[in-house]
Amino acid sequence: MGRVTVFTLGGTISARGGDAARLTGAEVLAGLGAVGTEAELRDFRRLPSSSLSVEDVAALADEVRATVAAGSGVVVVQGTDTLEETAFLLDLLCPTTEPVVVTGAMRRPDLPGADGPANLAAAVAVATDPACRDLGVLVVLADEIHAARHVRKTHTTSVATFASPGAGPIGSVVEGEARILLRPATPSTVCSLRLDPRIRVALLTLSLGDRGELLDAVDSRYDGLVVAAFGAGHVPTWLVEPLEELARRIPVVLASRTGAGTTLSHTYRGPGSEHDVLHRGLIPAGPLDPVKARLLLHTLLSSGAAGEAGYDRPRITAAFTHLTGTGLA
Repeated sequence: MGRVTVFTLGGTISARGGDAARLTGAEVLAGLGAVGTEAELRDFRRLPSSSLSVEDVAALADEVRATVAAGSGVVVVQGTDTLEETAFLLDLLCPTTEPVVVTGAMRRPDLPGADGPANLAAAVAVATDPACRDLGVLVVLADEIHAARHVRKTHTTSVATFASPGAGPIGSVVEGEARILLRPATPSTVCSLRLDPRIRVALLTLSLGDRGELLDAVDSRYDGLVVAAFGAGHVPTWLVEPLEELARRIPVVLASRTGAGTTLSHTYRGPGSEHDVLHRGLIPAGPLDPVKARLLLHTLLSSGAAGEAGYDRPRITAAFTHLTGTGLA
């Protein structure tokens, strides 16, 4: 078994009943017995994941990078509400060959059928397995192994809530051992990105009859925008020109609110279609869901703000194209 460092952040897996009390990291690991005693523990935060901030994740990424540089696999334990976001951010911020695994639980330790110990044991098995290197950041729950870029929480209470729509799990844990069936074709990024908490990226989800009032607030307060549009990337005709105008000043990414599938580029060509808005300067998110598209745009803008890569709109488009395998036709 290889080295593993476990970062505990809080969440349901560490909840003491239904109030704000939390188990310590050592108490969470105690359920693993001998395996837990061999793991190095970092009691990083004790928060519900809904209260984690981008500053928390940026600080976590710094520690994860240092840990994997020393040759250790990593397990991050947190609440499931924002687990997919933490995992994807770590994927963007911590390119590494060592396994980095994020896990949590859907049932509190005091409830029948608590899934935390099994999820943690499976995550440790993946993080210490040499066969799980070079896979990017992984999410492990319910004995399934998912790539961070694809995985989503899909149910409010089910212990099998995490799924990867359009892709599926890349492997599973069987009898305590990882079995990898598929490998991502490309890494999430070609270089380590930054996360500047000062950068502001808005996420606007369209709904029937939306008149676009929130766009006025975005223009003056945000550095970028992700639009969770209808279907394969469609917007109301009356929002086309306001979005075009906004895209002249800040990057505007076009994603789908559906939860699965990719945005299109030219199947529909009428007013408000994906073809229409993409040719007015919006950037296609492809199969990346709106939440993850927002995080990718945030890191790209952060890196550009730091002067490292100079991410202008064409470079942002290229980064999305690299990750999603899509482009403007």
